[in-house]
Amino acid sequence: MSEFLEAAVEIAREAGAILMAHRGVRFELKGEYDLVTAADRASELLVVERLHSRFPQHGIVAEEGGAAEMKSEYRWFVDPLDGTTNFAHGFPMWNVTLALACRGEVISGVVFDPVRDEMFTAERGSGAWLNGSRIHVAPAAILEDALVATGFPSRRRHQNINVHFYYQLAMITHGVRRAGSAALDLAYTACGRLDGFWEFGLNPWDMAAGTLLVEEAGGRVSGMHGEPLDLYGPQLFASNGLIHEETLELFAEVFAGRYRYPMPELPVIAEAVGHE
Repeated sequence: MSEFLEAAVEIAREAGAILMAHRGVRFELKGEYDLVTAADRASELLVVERLHSRFPQHGIVAEEGGAAEMKSEYRWFVDPLDGTTNFAHGFPMWNVTLALACRGEVISGVVFDPVRDEMFTAERGSGAWLNGSRIHVAPAAILEDALVATGFPSRRRHQNINVHFYYQLAMITHGVRRAGSAALDLAYTACGRLDGFWEFGLNPWDMAAGTLLVEEAGGRVSGMHGEPLDLYGPQLFASNGLIHEETLELFAEVFAGRYRYPMPELPVIAEAVGHE
């Protein structure tokens, strides 16, 4: 490991221990829908302090605002608790994720799941790993054989168009999972538990480490139109690479308002569940 990745692993484990100790605590609302817990704050405080101590000249971009961006060629993206809503409700899909970018390119990243004690790590050009074992993307070559995942925003869900994409992918694949943790969805794509993941409106700290994992595991990442990935862009698509072009074609149809599978009519639904 480089000193950067070694530090990220150590810090993620420390932050994970803090989160495990906070399980079961009460949460409060952040904005209209987002949840924030004492665990978020305690985890971020530790991560930011450790990074400042080890790399005082590096910039830090953290979800809870614990540190401001600095003018440095090195910048850390930190989510001290990805999957806060899951955590607050006791649903075991949450993690700590850190990634380091140099001149805008992500070069190191970790996604740590304390519940399962799974540490996903990657460095640019050195592969992706899970608890020290090399990982690779899944071999599904067509969408009909794929299991994919997505996510929906905490707020303004009524304005989100993802339900249209969700339905089309749900009809053609083995299924679409919605677990509520983008970093883990990307890590699972990297290790072959999923074949692809897409989402609208993610933040850089949600996807920086996970996208590096996917690339280093042999997969592909882009925007949903096939454009190069932008960590500050409006949407993300990551896959095993083999289903990438086919999925982009399906996305293009939905963006254009063309549906291979029409949404069911309400009377059909009522009849299916036994109501008149």
